[in-house]
Amino acid sequence: MSLLEETLQNIKPVREEARKQIEERWNSIAKPLYSLGKLEKYTTLIGAVLNDPRISIEKKALVTFCADNGVVEEGVTQTSQEVTAIVSENFLKGDTSVCAMCRKAGVDLFPLDMGMARDTRVRKDFKVAFGTKNMTKEPAMTREEAQKSIEGGIAIVRELKEKGYQILAVGEMGIGNTTTSSAMASVLLGRDPEEMTGRGAGLSGEGLIRKKTAIRKAIALHHPDPSDPLDVLSKVGGFDIGGMMGLYLGAASLSLPVVLDGFITCTAALAAIRMCPAVSDYLLCSHVSKEPAAVLILEAIGKEALIHADMCLGEGTGAVALFPLLELALEVYRSMSTFEDIHVEQYKELK
Repeated sequence: MSLLEETLQNIKPVREEARKQIEERWNSIAKPLYSLGKLEKYTTLIGAVLNDPRISIEKKALVTFCADNGVVEEGVTQTSQEVTAIVSENFLKGDTSVCAMCRKAGVDLFPLDMGMARDTRVRKDFKVAFGTKNMTKEPAMTREEAQKSIEGGIAIVRELKEKGYQILAVGEMGIGNTTTSSAMASVLLGRDPEEMTGRGAGLSGEGLIRKKTAIRKAIALHHPDPSDPLDVLSKVGGFDIGGMMGLYLGAASLSLPVVLDGFITCTAALAAIRMCPAVSDYLLCSHVSKEPAAVLILEAIGKEALIHADMCLGEGTGAVALFPLLELALEVYRSMSTFEDIHVEQYKELK
């Protein structure tokens, strides 16, 4: 049995006992019912996934998947492929936007080379290949490579679980990966690339036309099967997306909550959920990306975003931005007096 098959077999629905205890605790706190809104829902989900009403997320990790995409040959990006390696090495130096945010939020950052075009100092034992193929000419990767990328994501989750991490966030770095994400989202949702494709990192009008053309060409050439996410990944996806899919599957199998970042991470979530619907119960959405497909994907996976801030940086910045909000809510959850403590009649839900 492969690691992917074993993982899929181990994914179970979230247990409800802890969820009920957490909801009862929230409702007993001396404040108006549900007055912290989605923060109560998010923290309840985290506690249910961890199966622990005490809800501790002191040990937090961000895994950033780095990979290159052969489709950049089609002029679908503003910057060259070398930027992937440069930014990825800057993760190790602590010199990127998400690094600064991680330091402040108490999050440990783990960049991984899933398939960059050249080797760097970034960890590469899960590396599948030196970038994908140009999907407008041939499949982005083989089916075996697609599975290998997913299993790399599963493996890193197992490591982090053993190290005691209680919640994960996911990010990505890869020039051209809004093109692969738009292609996968178009196939999985059965929508035209015109409405699923945006400018990514500041693409020009002409560049956007090239990007949409490349996606249409790749889909028409390979006919990826929307009922088979592994087929979609292999034909028009990227190694970073495969790694994220694996992280979601692995986290669900090990009862770890995961915070999604933007459009690319949500596309990977859509694919993982299509492989195993129960994965959805383990995922939290941080923010709504500016990419045009973002809202459609969130609707498809049944998720609401907490942060509406027009963020589109990537790297995991949106996911990390959610952690301080969660910590603030959990401080209320853990430290506030109950109505019983202050001898006041508890609020009741009125119909």
